[in-house]
Amino acid sequence: MRAIIKGAEPPSLTEHRQTAHCNYDNYDHKDALRLALVTEQRGLCCYCMSRIHNDMNRMKIEHWHCRENHSAEQLSYRNLLGACLGGMGQPGNLQHCDSRKGMQDLIWNPADPSHHIETRIRYEPDGSIHSDEVILDSQLNKVLNLNLPQLKNNRREVLTGILEWWKLEQGRLQGPVPRDRFERARDQRIAGAGELVPYCQVSIWWLQKRLERMAR
Repeated sequence: MRAIIKGAEPPSLTEHRQTAHCNYDNYDHKDALRLALVTEQRGLCCYCMSRIHNDMNRMKIEHWHCRENHSAEQLSYRNLLGACLGGMGQPGNLQHCDSRKGMQDLIWNPADPSHHIETRIRYEPDGSIHSDEVILDSQLNKVLNLNLPQLKNNRREVLTGILEWWKLEQGRLQGPVPRDRFERARDQRIAGAGELVPYCQVSIWWLQKRLERMAR
C-alpha cells in the first residue's frame, strides 16, 4: 500500500454536489471520475497496488467510507479511490481489496496525508504485507485479504528484483553500494507523473529501509 496524493476533483463532481437530490447513483460522469482516480494513483490500485485502467470493466470506484454507512461522504472526493476488481464474483476467500472489504471500515486511508500509511506498513521476504499495529495488521489480512497467495507472490517478485539489483551493484562496484546510489534507485521508481510499476512500493520500502540503516 502506498500513499496517494489527491489532486483536483473533476468539475462535474463539484457541479453535481450543488444540484438538488444529488447522490452517487445519479452522478452521470463516472468516466471522468475514473480517469481522475487512475491518474492521481498513477495506475495502481489503492490497496494492493496492482494495475488498474480507466475502464469500468477493469477497475472499481471505491468509497473508503462506504456509502451505506457514511452517506454524507458518498460524493466527497477525498473519500473516493480507484481499486482493482479484486476477484469480484469469486468466493469470498479469493476476493481482496474493495470486493472483499464491502461495507467494513478501515482505520487508515492511504489518501489522507495525516494517516502516513507508508510508515505503518512493512513487507516480509515471502512477499507478505504486515503492520506492527494490531488493528491495521488484522485489517490487511481479514478486511482486504492482501496476503492472498497471488498477491504475496507478486510482491515477492518485486522484492527479489531489488535484491538482485543490490547484488549486481555490489559486484559491479566490487564493494558496498554507496548511499547516493540507493537514493537514485528509490527516486527513479517514483519520478515523473505517469504510471508506476505494479507493487513498486515494495522496492521503494526496501530501499528506504536500507537508507535508514545507513544513516544510523
